Amino acid sequence: MAIFTPTVSIGEPSTTLGGNGAPPPERYGGDDGRSNYGSSGFDMRLRRARLGMGVAIAGIVMVFVSFTSAYIVRQGLPTLDSRTGNLVRDWIPVQLPRLLLINTFVLLFSGVTMELARRQAAREAAIARAAAVSTASASADSRISWLALTVVLGLAFLTGQWMAWRELAASGFDVATSPSSSFVYLLTGMHGLHLLGGIFALLFAGAASLLRRPIASQVVVLDVTGWYWHFMALLWVYIFCLMEFAH
Repeated sequence: MAIFTPTVSIGEPSTTLGGNGAPPPERYGGDDGRSNYGSSGFDMRLRRARLGMGVAIAGIVMVFVSFTSAYIVRQGLPTLDSRTGNLVRDWIPVQLPRLLLINTFVLLFSGVTMELARRQAAREAAIARAAAVSTASASADSRISWLALTVVLGLAFLTGQWMAWRELAASGFDVATSPSSSFVYLLTGMHGLHLLGGIFALLFAGAASLLRRPIASQVVVLDVTGWYWHFMALLWVYIFCLMEFAH
């Protein structure tokens, strides 16, 4: 009885589409392994960056919520006078310098310049996407100018805060003068420290523009930096109103 054994040859697996030998389309685009603006890879990068910034902002919010709670509770908390043995209130309302109001407008105006830089980057990215390129356009100089102005305004704000500290010290309110003055220095100092981090982020974004980094990377950096800067401005308005009205 004859036995028939079929022979089947299995060729090498192919990564082409159809029989024309064309390679499959890339999912995320080129740009030396980085995702281009407008691709699904870019959208994923932007979402991840925004999520990370959201987590960082949530942590900062929790810190200042705890400061607010301690600030309000400490106002009505009496202390024991060691000389008389009586409970006394040692909370002395601090007359805030008018310079803090000027600083508020400076920081709010810096938010406008930050938003102009962010939108300029978005417009450049749209042009780059339409032209199928991944480098920044010639209008990057305008964006760098807005970023530089934002940095100058941020440094002006920090300088104004330092001048306000000197004015408070000249009026007799040092860090250890009273619990109220301690909270003023704590709130303004912690905000200034976080704002300084935003200035470093702005300098990094400006360096990325000067070095003509891929436009997708510039958009991501400016987007998350812009949201952080706007948050810093709103946080300062909250702190200023807290110190001014919550006596």
